[in-house]
Amino acid sequence: MYFKRSHTTNQRIERITMKTAVVGIDIAKDIHAAQVTDFRGRTLTPRHLSFTNDRMGFEKLLNWIQQVQSKHRLTSVLIGLEPTGHYWFNLTQWLLTHQIPVVLVNPVTTHRNKENRDNSPSKSDPKDALVIAELVSRGYYTEYVPQTETFERIKTLMSDREFWVKMLGSLSNRIVRWIDLYFPEFRQVFEDWTCVRAIATLKAFPLPSELQQRTVEEVVQGWYEQGMRRAGGMTGKAKAAQLLQAASRSIGHSHAREEARRDLARLIEEYERIVQQLHEMQQEVEALLEELPLARQLRSIPGLGTITIAALLACAGDLSQYAHGRQLLRRAGLNLAEHTSGKHKGEVKLSKRGSGMLRKYLYLGTLSLIAQNPEFKRMHERNQSKGMKKMASVFKCIGKLARIIIGMVQRGETYRPERMYLPSAA
Repeated sequence: MYFKRSHTTNQRIERITMKTAVVGIDIAKDIHAAQVTDFRGRTLTPRHLSFTNDRMGFEKLLNWIQQVQSKHRLTSVLIGLEPTGHYWFNLTQWLLTHQIPVVLVNPVTTHRNKENRDNSPSKSDPKDALVIAELVSRGYYTEYVPQTETFERIKTLMSDREFWVKMLGSLSNRIVRWIDLYFPEFRQVFEDWTCVRAIATLKAFPLPSELQQRTVEEVVQGWYEQGMRRAGGMTGKAKAAQLLQAASRSIGHSHAREEARRDLARLIEEYERIVQQLHEMQQEVEALLEELPLARQLRSIPGLGTITIAALLACAGDLSQYAHGRQLLRRAGLNLAEHTSGKHKGEVKLSKRGSGMLRKYLYLGTLSLIAQNPEFKRMHERNQSKGMKKMASVFKCIGKLARIIIGMVQRGETYRPERMYLPSAA
């Protein structure tokens, strides 16, 4: 399998002919700006068009484009825009329903080319729209390919899940802060405060002063009242005695106890609610993956978890549209970049120009494979035995994973360990 990026760049340039109207749109929250150029980047309108982010504004844009096409006898149109935040979604979907092709321009590319026309660092919406149109005419864009309904549902669900995972992390840090302030010895008894017994303790006896006059039996009874099925027993009584001893020597903050108790109760309640939501999302993700043959292929790789697979499909979309694993790596910003000039040899680093979420889960998924998948574990050990640093070996395994995934999808087959070290698998 051979993939060369310059070939696709040439194809993008050849797509724009003498009869193509190239429209650049600078996206904003309420009012967008548009400019039209021809295939050589020449401006075709005396001034830009400002239109609102609603149906009336979209129709105004379409009428304006049709007038420019009629005046200059242009038979086709290509619209380029920056994927700024979420403000471009509605416009893009409306244009696609009217059979108007839309391509995306990287905001970094726009920023670095804004001085080409006037040699000035000035910035304005009309200027940005013109720069975007010029970039499209030179082929500096990527195709926007709408995903099917199932992929869109996975993408929405995983985006929602990422938000609540961050919220859970924030809540966890807040609870740890509370423990450090009011009951620092608590973590000597429970290394993991999220375990069932620890949470039951925080709900029943949040402050050390509430434990200082208690007995082991009363602590066990408090755990029972919080819904613990196995609160007693030798382990439970030993843990209760250890907890009472820690409370007797606590140096925790002793002021504003009632406010602190209510604060912790609210934090624990919100924490448990988010944990339950994430559990429900996990079930929804598993149900959606059952609808995709791609997911069944990826599940054949031992060590690749459900959330990792869902994240890959949410960020990368339909993997059958990729020709080579390098495309997936570039989508994640895991392609290599270096700065070399003259005698100076720059350090090779990751570009990190891509989906941060995809990059995150490719990394986490590879760590899981190194721990659980025999082939990836051997590959990681072999890399290190040859003198490769641990992190460099991990990223080499990420590249291998990307090539294996795209190869499997293209051939329509499941994971075969015997192909791990064959050149054809790479």
